[in-house]
Amino acid sequence: MNIKKKENLAAYIFLAPALILLGLFLVYPSLLAIYYSFTDYYLLTPNDINIVWLENFIAIFKDPVFIQSLKNIALFVVLVIPIQVGAALGLALLINKQRKGNIFFKVAFFSPVVLSLVVISVLWLYLLNPSEGLINNILLNVGIDPQPFLSSPTQAMVTIVFVSAWQGAGYQMLIFLAGLQNIPGEVYEAGKIDGVNKWQKFYYITLPLLKPTSILIMITTLISAFKLIIQPMVMTQGGPMNATMTPVYYIYQSGFSDRMIGYASAMTVIFGIVIGIVTLIQSRVSREDDN
Repeated sequence: MNIKKKENLAAYIFLAPALILLGLFLVYPSLLAIYYSFTDYYLLTPNDINIVWLENFIAIFKDPVFIQSLKNIALFVVLVIPIQVGAALGLALLINKQRKGNIFFKVAFFSPVVLSLVVISVLWLYLLNPSEGLINNILLNVGIDPQPFLSSPTQAMVTIVFVSAWQGAGYQMLIFLAGLQNIPGEVYEAGKIDGVNKWQKFYYITLPLLKPTSILIMITTLISAFKLIIQPMVMTQGGPMNATMTPVYYIYQSGFSDRMIGYASAMTVIFGIVIGIVTLIQSRVSREDDN
């Protein structure tokens, strides 16, 4: 056996555990979900599975709750990405300069990221309580009527967007901070010699050099946004009037609460296709921007 074959064999041996786990926990469940999407699989009768072909998919496109969940997640993605990314960039710019107390602020801004989403959701549930919550008490003290926040169909999703952006901005802040610190100081010095002001320095130097970092952050934020489930599950249970129902949460309810595995699997397939299309569009747009 020559050296190249030995190296290839060693590479396959090291890759084998990861490939086996990938097959067991990603490829196999995905194939199983595709198969179940064409059946009437009911969790309480696992031995009575019949092929129904496209009946689940036809029913899904007539399901107003699933259609509403797609609209909700689209609204969530459109709102949370600019808010979260903008907040992360602002925080990174704030603590980029050498100041006393920067370590404290880094820890303070990053701490929500390491907390459980369930804990954060419960915390905000108490803070936003209509009658006893701290935020409504503050609003009342400054002459503003208490707001329904999570019990209003028009405010509930916006509130979840705010909570999600607050929780996740610290992670993107650290990535932006690393990108800012990798910008050569000579570039700013050259700009200073040319007489650029602070705004011009940010617009013509900082933003273009942060473009690869920004694309990475937007992709990771997009992926996280589509997986939204914990916040609406804990804070609103998908309500009021399905205003915060998301596809992942509805799939969970259909599969584990209603035990309709076939129907839930069909929704999984459709939602996976939607995410794939959005990802392809985003990657193509990013590639065109690079060119």
